Amino acid sequence: MRLQDKIAVITGGAGGIGRCAVRAFAREGATVLIFDVDEQAGAAAAAEVVSAGGKAQFYRVDISRFAEVQNAFAQIESAFGGVDILYNNASVFWGKRDAALDVLDMDMFERIVKINLFGLVYCSKCAIPLMKKRGGGSIINTASSAGVIGIPKCDAYTAAKGGTVSLTRSMAVEFGPFNIRTNCIAPAAIRTPMVVESNLSDPEFDEQYFLTQGTPLRRWGEPEEIANVALFLASAEAAYLNGAIIVADGGITVS
Repeated sequence: MRLQDKIAVITGGAGGIGRCAVRAFAREGATVLIFDVDEQAGAAAAAEVVSAGGKAQFYRVDISRFAEVQNAFAQIESAFGGVDILYNNASVFWGKRDAALDVLDMDMFERIVKINLFGLVYCSKCAIPLMKKRGGGSIINTASSAGVIGIPKCDAYTAAKGGTVSLTRSMAVEFGPFNIRTNCIAPAAIRTPMVVESNLSDPEFDEQYFLTQGTPLRRWGEPEEIANVALFLASAEAAYLNGAIIVADGGITVS
């Protein structure tokens, strides 16, 4: 029970990596507060935890809207007194709509950055004062291999994830003295519904090449594997990790 009695907010907790993290955090004793725009899936994720004997609550929140984020954290403060863990998991990767900068629609650029970077900023801004009151906490940000190397045809996503990496380091320095640890996971090639939609349905994506040469581990990553990294960062086992960028991509970025 590594997260016993902890209050954990997980954004994008209705599906993919977030849903796996909801299960993992709840199994380890946390009260899990799920932020998502998908009401049906979010409510189902919370109900699954409760039916298994855990504690969870769903909040319908569009993290790209600051007023909605503020309102949700105000409710959390009133109901739970604060927050111990913030897992900024929610992201969008719209491979069919993102593009190279010279042809990228600027409204789409702004929308992707608003969700992937501003959403993280909004949630962190609201969570940090609550963590300060509790004497500390753990913030886990979600970047991508696109945040540490160049990835073509997804310039909005790359910009947001590069910003996430840099902001993680800044937050680690800024809030470390308050016992608030900020770390970052940079996944790649994780087989989630989002990746299936953006990559596997792309006729230009060669899955066979990817599995035989593109990744050193010669396989897709599983959402549970990233959720377990987040669980470690949330726990006391990672008490001296602050400002770390953990690249969880099967070795793609070093091959």
